[in-house]
Amino acid sequence: MKAKKLDEERIRFLKSDYERGFIKYCKLKAVSAEWGKFGSVIHIDEDHRQQDGFIHAGVMATMADHTAGYAAFTVVPEGFQILTIEFKINFLRPAFGNILRCAAHVIREGRRVLVAESEIFDVRDDREVPVAKAMVTLMAVAQSQLKDSQHR
Repeated sequence: MKAKKLDEERIRFLKSDYERGFIKYCKLKAVSAEWGKFGSVIHIDEDHRQQDGFIHAGVMATMADHTAGYAAFTVVPEGFQILTIEFKINFLRPAFGNILRCAAHVIREGRRVLVAESEIFDVRDDREVPVAKAMVTLMAVAQSQLKDSQHR
Protein backbone atom coordinates (compact mmCIF):
# COMPACT_ATOMS: atom_id res chain seq x y z
CA MET A 1 0.00 0.00 0.00
CA LYS A 2 1.34 3.41 -1.00
CA ALA A 3 2.01 5.80 1.89
CA LYS A 4 -0.16 8.92 1.89
CA LYS A 5 1.58 12.29 1.74
CA LEU A 6 0.73 15.88 2.58
CA ASP A 7 1.54 18.55 0.05
CA GLU A 8 3.90 21.37 1.06
CA GLU A 9 1.10 23.95 1.18
CA ARG A 10 -0.89 21.83 3.67
CA ILE A 11 2.23 21.30 5.80
CA ARG A 12 2.90 25.06 5.89
CA PHE A 13 -0.72 25.74 6.83
CA LEU A 14 -0.75 23.17 9.66
CA LYS A 15 2.54 24.39 11.13
CA SER A 16 1.37 28.00 11.03
CA ASP A 17 -2.10 27.19 12.36
CA TYR A 18 -0.58 25.17 15.24
CA GLU A 19 1.11 28.28 16.68
CA ARG A 20 -1.92 30.52 17.29
CA GLY A 21 -3.78 31.75 20.37
CA PHE A 22 -3.01 30.10 23.68
CA ILE A 23 -0.33 27.92 22.06
CA LYS A 24 1.52 31.02 20.85
CA TYR A 25 1.28 32.41 24.39
CA CYS A 26 2.76 29.14 25.73
CA LYS A 27 5.58 29.39 23.11
CA LEU A 28 5.07 25.95 21.55
CA LYS A 29 6.54 25.60 18.06
CA ALA A 30 5.61 23.18 15.27
CA VAL A 31 8.64 21.35 13.86
CA SER A 32 7.33 18.56 11.65
CA ALA A 33 4.17 17.43 9.88
CA GLU A 34 3.50 14.39 7.77
CA TRP A 35 0.53 12.11 7.20
CA GLY A 36 -0.62 10.93 10.65
CA LYS A 37 2.29 12.53 12.52
CA PHE A 38 3.11 15.90 14.04
CA GLY A 39 6.05 17.16 16.09
CA SER A 40 6.57 20.17 18.34
CA VAL A 41 9.10 21.71 20.70
CA ILE A 42 9.15 24.29 23.44
CA HIS A 43 12.14 26.16 24.78
CA ILE A 44 11.54 26.37 28.51
CA ASP A 45 11.39 29.75 30.29
CA GLU A 46 11.05 30.27 34.03
CA ASP A 47 7.32 30.89 33.42
CA HIS A 48 6.96 27.24 32.34
CA ARG A 49 8.23 25.91 35.66
CA GLN A 50 6.30 25.15 38.82
CA GLN A 51 7.30 26.14 42.36
CA ASP A 52 10.00 23.43 42.70
CA GLY A 53 11.68 24.23 39.37
CA PHE A 54 10.26 21.32 37.36
CA ILE A 55 8.41 21.96 34.09
CA HIS A 56 4.74 22.35 34.96
CA ALA A 57 2.48 19.38 34.20
CA GLY A 58 0.01 21.77 32.55
CA VAL A 59 2.63 22.74 29.97
CA MET A 60 3.23 19.07 29.15
CA ALA A 61 -0.50 18.26 29.04
CA THR A 62 -1.16 21.20 26.71
CA MET A 63 1.70 20.15 24.45
CA ALA A 64 0.57 16.50 24.34
CA ASP A 65 -3.07 17.37 23.59
CA HIS A 66 -2.41 20.05 20.99
CA THR A 67 0.28 18.10 19.13
CA ALA A 68 -1.95 15.00 19.01
CA GLY A 69 -4.72 17.19 17.64
CA TYR A 70 -2.51 18.33 14.80
CA ALA A 71 -1.42 14.76 14.07
CA ALA A 72 -5.14 14.06 13.61
CA PHE A 73 -5.48 17.26 11.56
CA THR A 74 -3.03 15.78 9.00
CA VAL A 75 -5.42 12.95 8.06
CA VAL A 76 -8.76 14.78 7.73
CA PRO A 77 -9.86 16.59 4.59
CA GLU A 78 -9.57 20.35 4.32
CA GLY A 79 -12.70 22.00 5.69
CA PHE A 80 -12.62 19.95 8.89
CA GLN A 81 -11.48 20.95 12.36
CA ILE A 82 -10.32 18.70 15.19
CA LEU A 83 -11.73 18.83 18.72
CA THR A 84 -10.49 16.83 21.68
CA ILE A 85 -13.09 14.51 23.20
CA GLU A 86 -10.90 13.08 25.94
CA PHE A 87 -7.28 12.62 26.90
CA LYS A 88 -5.30 10.77 29.49
CA ILE A 89 -1.71 11.56 30.30
CA ASN A 90 0.84 9.64 32.32
CA PHE A 91 3.76 11.60 33.74
CA LEU A 92 6.69 9.21 33.78
CA ARG A 93 9.21 11.38 35.62
CA PRO A 94 9.76 15.06 36.41
CA ALA A 95 10.99 17.23 33.53
CA PHE A 96 13.60 19.87 34.27
CA GLY A 97 15.61 20.49 31.09
CA ASN A 98 15.54 23.53 28.82
CA ILE A 99 13.64 21.99 25.89
CA LEU A 100 10.68 19.62 25.59
CA ARG A 101 10.02 17.73 22.36
CA CYS A 102 6.69 16.11 21.53
CA ALA A 103 6.05 13.45 18.88
CA ALA A 104 2.43 12.53 18.16
CA HIS A 105 0.94 10.00 15.77
CA VAL A 106 -2.53 8.80 14.86
CA ILE A 107 -3.23 5.22 15.92
CA ARG A 108 -6.88 5.07 14.77
CA GLU A 109 -7.87 6.98 11.67
CA GLY A 110 -11.67 7.02 11.78
CA ARG A 111 -13.95 9.23 9.70
CA ARG A 112 -15.32 11.11 12.73
CA VAL A 113 -13.43 9.77 15.76
CA LEU A 114 -9.65 9.49 15.76
CA VAL A 115 -7.19 8.36 18.41
CA ALA A 116 -3.65 9.67 18.69
CA GLU A 117 -0.75 9.14 21.02
CA SER A 118 1.77 11.77 22.14
CA GLU A 119 5.15 11.23 23.72
CA ILE A 120 7.04 14.05 25.41
CA PHE A 121 10.79 14.03 25.84
CA ASP A 122 12.88 16.23 28.14
CA VAL A 123 16.00 17.27 26.22
CA ARG A 124 18.84 17.09 28.72
CA ASP A 125 22.34 17.88 27.46
CA ASP A 126 22.99 15.28 24.75
CA ARG A 127 20.04 12.94 25.38
CA GLU A 128 16.26 12.83 25.42
CA VAL A 129 14.44 11.37 28.40
CA PRO A 130 10.79 10.29 28.06
CA VAL A 131 8.76 12.24 30.63
CA ALA A 132 5.10 11.85 29.59
CA LYS A 133 2.82 9.83 27.35
CA ALA A 134 -0.76 10.71 26.41
CA MET A 135 -3.65 8.96 24.67
CA VAL A 136 -5.97 11.47 22.99
CA THR A 137 -9.42 10.83 21.50
CA LEU A 138 -10.45 13.43 18.93
CA MET A 139 -13.40 14.27 16.72
CA ALA A 140 -13.35 15.61 13.16
CA VAL A 141 -16.05 18.25 12.66
CA ALA A 142 -16.89 20.18 9.50
CA GLN A 143 -16.03 23.86 9.89
CA SER A 144 -19.56 24.77 8.81
CA GLN A 145 -20.98 22.83 11.79
CA LEU A 146 -18.66 24.64 14.20
CA LYS A 147 -19.65 28.06 12.89
CA ASP A 148 -23.32 27.19 13.30
CA SER A 149 -22.81 26.03 16.90
CA GLN A 150 -21.00 29.27 17.86
CA HIS A 151 -24.21 31.22 17.28
CA ARG A 152 -26.40 29.08 19.54
